[in-house]
Amino acid sequence: MTWSTREVAELAGTSLRAVRHYHDIGLLAEPDRRANGYKQYGVAHLVRLLRIKRLVDLGFSLAQISEMNDADAHPEEAARALDAELAATIERLQQARTELALILDGAAPTDLPTEFAAAADQPMSEADRSLTLVLPRVLGSERLQAVADMLADARPDPTQNRFDTLPADADEATRQELADRMVPYMRALYETHPGLVAPNTDAPVGEQRAEQTLGRAMRELYNRAQLDVLVRAGKALAAERGDG
Repeated sequence: MTWSTREVAELAGTSLRAVRHYHDIGLLAEPDRRANGYKQYGVAHLVRLLRIKRLVDLGFSLAQISEMNDADAHPEEAARALDAELAATIERLQQARTELALILDGAAPTDLPTEFAAAADQPMSEADRSLTLVLPRVLGSERLQAVADMLADARPDPTQNRFDTLPADADEATRQELADRMVPYMRALYETHPGLVAPNTDAPVGEQRAEQTLGRAMRELYNRAQLDVLVRAGKALAAERGDG
């Protein structure tokens, strides 16, 4: 007994498109044709389709399946690799569910990473909020925790509005005056959260790439006057510590 393409697809629980695709990529051998030109599939084709569907349902890619043959009843190496991929996927999904639960409970906004959920009600500029999305990818664990603690700190920043609205063409005197005003606040933050200057050797993307990425993000999110103010304030603090 033979079956048409539609019939063998239905028997295997797959689609016509899938059967044709399997032919195109060499996963399924072409069947003989009847005198009228229609394909006629046999039991061997059905068994092959069922094996392919079984492996696809388990999560194997078609590329992985193509590397197996029908004798591979226990493809241990491929199965172990797939198991590791699935474990990583499950972990990501569980993390996503945890974050969604916080969002649904109103404990976390959608535009802040979970690490900074406690800072949801703190006033932030659009640039600051954008930067918080980058930080978990470029900061090591100690620095990231220090930033999270700092953002959750309800201590008001007396210079925040001035800094956020500083125009790119602000003059020298304005920049220096703002930097001088920022130093006491920044000094207090570093004293309260010493992890802000912890080594960044465990950054998720590597220390060098993290530094490059953070620098680029800062340059694109803040204007040249704001960056200059941060540099001036940073140099003043470094001089106090004897770092420069």
